[in-house]
Amino acid sequence: MSQHSSLLSLPYIQPAQAQKHVTHNEALQMLDALVQLSVESRALTAPPSTPADGARYIVAAGATGDWAGQEFAIALNAGGGWLFLTPNVGWRAWVADEGTEVIWQGALWQVAGGGAAPDRLGLGTPVDPVSRLSLAAPATTLSHEGDDHQLKVNKASDADTASLMFQSNWTGHAEMGLTGDTAFSIKVSDGVSWTTALSFDPATGTASGAAVSSGPEESNPDTLVRAGDGYLKGTLLGTVTQDGNGVPTGGVIERGSNANGDYVRFADGTQICTSGNIPTGGITNPAGALFQSNHLAWTFPAPFAPGVPPILVGESGNTGAWPTFAPHGVLSTGFKATAIVSIGVGLNLRLCAIGRWV
Repeated sequence: MSQHSSLLSLPYIQPAQAQKHVTHNEALQMLDALVQLSVESRALTAPPSTPADGARYIVAAGATGDWAGQEFAIALNAGGGWLFLTPNVGWRAWVADEGTEVIWQGALWQVAGGGAAPDRLGLGTPVDPVSRLSLAAPATTLSHEGDDHQLKVNKASDADTASLMFQSNWTGHAEMGLTGDTAFSIKVSDGVSWTTALSFDPATGTASGAAVSSGPEESNPDTLVRAGDGYLKGTLLGTVTQDGNGVPTGGVIERGSNANGDYVRFADGTQICTSGNIPTGGITNPAGALFQSNHLAWTFPAPFAPGVPPILVGESGNTGAWPTFAPHGVLSTGFKATAIVSIGVGLNLRLCAIGRWV
């Protein structure tokens, strides 16, 4: 004769058994627990500190302590000790703290209801009240059904989090998404502390974070350089400028020309001005001109810095040899800079001035 019933595993009283009342009481105790089954919760992984006598629980995945190894079983507090009852497929239980009925499906407890979708699903791995959808597999494929396919991660409010977490041995090391605001960010961790590597402003799309240069004085050579902090293709050629401390804030090279010649300015403050061919034959002295007799006045195509006279050099376009001339001085202001040079008549002269624009 079997010692237990086939469905509920209730103990049978055996022939000539001593203390038959013990077996009988144990069967009644199990029936008392299973008939009209109602549990307090299915979210606990360890016994509550002060359970009521006769209280029943569905043990959650990852059980510890006195419940270790009893995942999904029904735990009955019987006089201070725990009696565990293994469910059969189809058993139903009312979960008091959820206000819902669940059915044992053979692998997990799922919400009951005619054709209702399960509230938890584990494929190859247990689920829990937080991770209600769990999958253990070498890969996961999400594909279209003929057209587009979107994976949507939604959060309740701006202050909440909607993100993807990347872990190693269940320790987070990278996270991307909306974490506490609406700016998309990428965070990394050494396993202890987190650093925001990149964050994108939702209004402008501009980037910030530890991976982006913090300013022109950034010392980390591995950061991504912002256009305003360094020199990229777009800022190599352009108007050169400096701030009050002499730090370049514009382009690297500025080039221009006008009726007075050509000029090149560099971000470090250097300026080079060159004239076109200046024929010196037949020089006259019209009234008000800035040259006298054989003295020629050349207005620079771009002004040099006040009080910092440039160096003047020149060559003859006729002979290729250096002409005989001597600088007679430089008139320089922030608005107009003029060189007065003594030259010989009959030359095609080209002049060059090197100095500073700032």
